[in-house]
Amino acid sequence: MDFDGEQFREDRLMDDKLHEECGVMAIYGHPEASKLAYLGLHALQHRGQESAGIASSDGERIHLYKAMGLVADIFNEETLKRVPGPMAIGHTRYSTTGDSALLNAQPIRVECNKGRIAVAHNGNIVNAAEIRKKFEQQGSIFQTTSDTEVIVHLIAQSKEQTLTDSIADALRRIEGAFSVVIVTEKYLFAARDPRGFRPLSMGRIPGVGGRPDTVVFGSETCAFDLINANFERDLKPGELVVVGPGGVKSRFYAPALPQTSCIFEHVYFSRPDSVIFGRPVQASRESMGRTLAREAPVLADIVVPVPDSGVTAAMGYAQESGIPVQFGLIRNHYVGRTFIEPEQRVRDFGVKLKLNPVRSLLKGKRVVLIDDSIVRGTTSKKIVRMVRDAGASEVHVRISCPPTISPCYYGVDTPNREQLIASSKSVEEIREFIGADSLAYLSLEGLRKASGEGDTPMFCTGCYTGSYPTNFVELHDIQPVEVVK
Repeated sequence: MDFDGEQFREDRLMDDKLHEECGVMAIYGHPEASKLAYLGLHALQHRGQESAGIASSDGERIHLYKAMGLVADIFNEETLKRVPGPMAIGHTRYSTTGDSALLNAQPIRVECNKGRIAVAHNGNIVNAAEIRKKFEQQGSIFQTTSDTEVIVHLIAQSKEQTLTDSIADALRRIEGAFSVVIVTEKYLFAARDPRGFRPLSMGRIPGVGGRPDTVVFGSETCAFDLINANFERDLKPGELVVVGPGGVKSRFYAPALPQTSCIFEHVYFSRPDSVIFGRPVQASRESMGRTLAREAPVLADIVVPVPDSGVTAAMGYAQESGIPVQFGLIRNHYVGRTFIEPEQRVRDFGVKLKLNPVRSLLKGKRVVLIDDSIVRGTTSKKIVRMVRDAGASEVHVRISCPPTISPCYYGVDTPNREQLIASSKSVEEIREFIGADSLAYLSLEGLRKASGEGDTPMFCTGCYTGSYPTNFVELHDIQPVEVVK
């Protein structure tokens, strides 16, 4: 299936959700490393549907294959033969910086004075534009518009003598959110930023017949389950892990800063079967629903999740409230993209392609509609209208996170501030816009506790507060921001 970049961008503008950043996978010490990376990317497909790629090492060369589209459409037996060797890194992308184009697909492979390397990265480097400008003024030539390429140039330009020291030096000079995997002819590297914005876990596949274990890294632990890898631990903020012929070695390239992991990983991005930042996502989302039921109770007959992202929170809401949960909206998982629309325009056509109401469950019922977020409000408005048209007597909307008032600058594709409905409208104004009988959001305090935060702050909540943990923000809609010390 050919990838239509223009259609992809149009679909993205029409979609009323925050979008995942990227997913990374890395395998060391397995004869079919690229196949394991491919399977891991399958499990991480929800983190990016724009492009995917795998880079491998056979001990002498770095091989690369990447393309636009979904993992299953890109890789098959033939294409996987192009990336042989016992080491591989993989990436699935949803662009947050750089254009939607093959030139920005990852991994990025280069041959430089430090040797042959390939890099894949999840997150967003907020000082990338500044670094890039300095390099270009010195005569460096960039091949992509992706912030990931900045890492490659920093490694190449480092005055450190060894590759490991050069990578550590490069990582110290970038700021923002980054979980990085790097493959060379002989070594595999994995690192997290000093604030631990994005998840990155390490696991092992036990060796068979006296062979050493296979070491794996992934953005989410659900990728380990598919390849029968045992979760070992999360990489620590500021940690660089090196895997090579001498085994696994760890060093801290920078001291850890106050942890500001992305709380939206628990709200929406990560799969419920993953363990993120040391806590099962399923447990967090159920707790969000239970807390929301305590904070915003309502007299109703049924709890209905907006599939799929609202399902787990709806289960928690139902458990706490005693109101039965019913799957009153059914999602079509095979809709893909359509280029056909009826000549006589059907109201809410796009939403109806994805969701269909179960009228027998909704008719005459007071419905609590559970979703994970409201971004622009346009989709929520259509869903509320759909439920009413199916016969619901009342529709009460409950959102399992606080109002999203600010963009994310750390690897999440969010609209600019003017497009976020909560940045300019009160909760009552949003309720009126979407046409609900009532609307309530989970409080920030409730979200923090539901996600496992104790007395010590551990999450970035900039999208809910407008307060950001780094000093720079260099993206398209820069606004004055408060820096959290």
